Amino acid sequence: MEETNRQKKIGTLLQKDLVDILQGEVRKNGISNLIISISKVNVTSDLSIAKVYLSIFPTEKGEELLAAIRSNTPLIKHDLSQRVKMQLRKVPNLIFYIDDTLDQMEKIDEELKGENNPITNPDLLDRRKKS
Repeated sequence: MEETNRQKKIGTLLQKDLVDILQGEVRKNGISNLIISISKVNVTSDLSIAKVYLSIFPTEKGEELLAAIRSNTPLIKHDLSQRVKMQLRKVPNLIFYIDDTLDQMEKIDEELKGENNPITNPDLLDRRKKS
C-alpha cells in the first residue's frame, strides 16, 4: 500500500528532527569518526508507528549503536515531541532499523566486477534460477 501525502510529510518532518537529535548526541558526547544518517522514515497509516532506517558509518559500529539507540528510544521520543509539538498532536512510536541498502549495492557492484558477473558469463543465470 502506498503512503499518503500526510504520511510522507510526517515522515519527512520526523526525519529532519531525528537527524538533528542523533547527530547532536554524537557531537555532545564527543564521538568522532562516526556518521549517522536517516535514510528513510515510514509512518503507518494510523500514524502510531514510525519505522526509522539508519545508515551508520563505519558499519562495524552499526549493531552496537543500534542497541544504544533502541535503549534510549523513550528519551529520543521525548526530545522529538518537544520539537514537533506544534505540528503533531501525538508523536508515533519509534522503531529503529539498520538500512543496509548501501552495503547490498556495494556487494552487487563487487559481484559485477568479479567473475560472477551474469552479463559476461550467462551460464551463471541457470544456476541462480530457483527450481
